[in-house]
Amino acid sequence: MLKVTFDTAQSSFFNTIKAKVDSYFSEHRLDPAGNRKLYIKSAIQIVTALTLYFVLVFNTPTAWVALLLCVLLGLNLATIGFNIMHEGGHQSFSKHKWLNSISAYFLNVLGGNAYFWKIKHNINHHTFTNIEGIDSDIDVQPFMRLHSGQPLHKMHRFQHVYWVLLYGISYMAWVFYEDFTKYFSGRVAANTPPKILKRKEHFIFWLTKVAYVSVYIVLPVTQVGWLYALIGFVVVTFVCGLAISIIFQLAHVVEATEFPAMDGGSKKMQEWALHQVSTTANFATTNKIWFWLLGGLNFQIEHHLFPWVSHIHYPQISRIVKETCAEYNIVYNEYSSILKALASHLLYLKRLGRSSLTF
Repeated sequence: MLKVTFDTAQSSFFNTIKAKVDSYFSEHRLDPAGNRKLYIKSAIQIVTALTLYFVLVFNTPTAWVALLLCVLLGLNLATIGFNIMHEGGHQSFSKHKWLNSISAYFLNVLGGNAYFWKIKHNINHHTFTNIEGIDSDIDVQPFMRLHSGQPLHKMHRFQHVYWVLLYGISYMAWVFYEDFTKYFSGRVAANTPPKILKRKEHFIFWLTKVAYVSVYIVLPVTQVGWLYALIGFVVVTFVCGLAISIIFQLAHVVEATEFPAMDGGSKKMQEWALHQVSTTANFATTNKIWFWLLGGLNFQIEHHLFPWVSHIHYPQISRIVKETCAEYNIVYNEYSSILKALASHLLYLKRLGRSSLTF
């Protein structure tokens, strides 16, 4: 069993930065959770998604218009995941626990499972970022090679080309394969112990999976026929999966981020906060439109250091984080635009796909 621990004796960096952030909230009398701005944005995104769904299913326009609306619905569902589900899963959507729970269960509305996600994302990914065997976000073997410690196969030579297909189908794989693998095995990642689900979680799992298939597949089939319903479903899920995958990959799988090597069954890492900064990157932080759509996930460093803080505070917190990184001579990874971050991601994939490759 892989065992990773962090150096707790040296934690001055995080203590300093946390003290500054706590002081910021105290001085400005702000709650770290979301506020009315986040609630209004979330309501807009939900209403927009419902409108697109009802137009497509019950008042289906011409084929090309319907195709465009399916693309928009896929993007819309991704924004709901970024802004509502993600915040609720981190208990940062609201200061009210019940509202956070409802927000987190929006993942079940989108076809996933909030229980598994909280373990996979909040614990495995946020604690052991970019560590092979625990952070399953970087484990897409054998289809892709995301760091030098993973096996190299001939097909990886073209991974900077076929990534579009894999990222697009990742959402369907998540909903119809990965969740069921976790459910029946009890394991969220290869090197983590199995979990025993409570009766409540069993009920929620099956209820929401059946509801998802009913709403996204069965009902559309009854209204527009199986062919159009299937095409629409594939387009919506492909676009949603592509959007989600790109955003999360740009935050961790780029040229600037690190992937700690794991030799043997256990290893002691540097201070947790330093690990988070070195394995994470920001992008397009001055673009207000991307910030609104992505739920602040372009401020990924701030999110990893303070996951319990709502993204609405990240622009202000980022100045504190940058300042403290400069004080400690720590590299703050950041790309000025989403295109530059995407270019870095593709160059990274290309380099890893050809490293030491022989024919």
